[in-house]
Amino acid sequence: MNHLPLIRLMQLVSPALPVGAYTYSQGLEWVVDTGAVKTEAQVGEWIGDALAGAFGSYELPLLARLMAAWRQGDDAAVLELNARCLASRETAELRAETVQMGYSLVRLLVDLPAFTGLPGWVARIRAIEEPAFPTVWAAVAVAWEIEAAPALTGYAWAWIENQVMAAVKAVPLGQAAGQRLLSTLAAAVPRQVEAAQALAPEAWSNFQPGLAIASSRHETQYSRLFRS
Repeated sequence: MNHLPLIRLMQLVSPALPVGAYTYSQGLEWVVDTGAVKTEAQVGEWIGDALAGAFGSYELPLLARLMAAWRQGDDAAVLELNARCLASRETAELRAETVQMGYSLVRLLVDLPAFTGLPGWVARIRAIEEPAFPTVWAAVAVAWEIEAAPALTGYAWAWIENQVMAAVKAVPLGQAAGQRLLSTLAAAVPRQVEAAQALAPEAWSNFQPGLAIASSRHETQYSRLFRS
């Protein structure tokens, strides 16, 4: 059995991946600052709503489609999906986040022998003028022969972990509370991944006004730890 794709997936979802994910809270810091989210249960509700909402109903199915497009060699579809990803970011912070992380991942990949040694892949990702993070992430997942379901599962886990760690710092919460949140939130991932793979593009939805408001208000927050 070839375990290398699993190892590559672990590398992609590791907090050590140098793309700056730890510097973003996606509006969570603002709701903590207002006092609307200040307990472990409230943090779990906020992240769980986003997992079922904008993240699970838009970003995950978008990632699944991006992986399919990369795998099929349909770079025109990749460009269209990348544009949809950028257009779906409702605030300047959220758009800047995905662009910065995409740029950082490209910089890493073009200096990574495990990626540059794969024919054609560097040229394909460099052909995208402003790659969003999910677009680049999907490319490397396909290049490293990671199957869609485990890739989406790992991507969702990394997102949850980053949100929980942001809450641990911002609320603040203890490490045990963080682990309880991770355990509870992770249980919802399998059904989100299954749904994301079956969701048609016309059914994708990032409609989550509370998240958009939190992100826009965070842009002018006086004192903050995070960039979004």
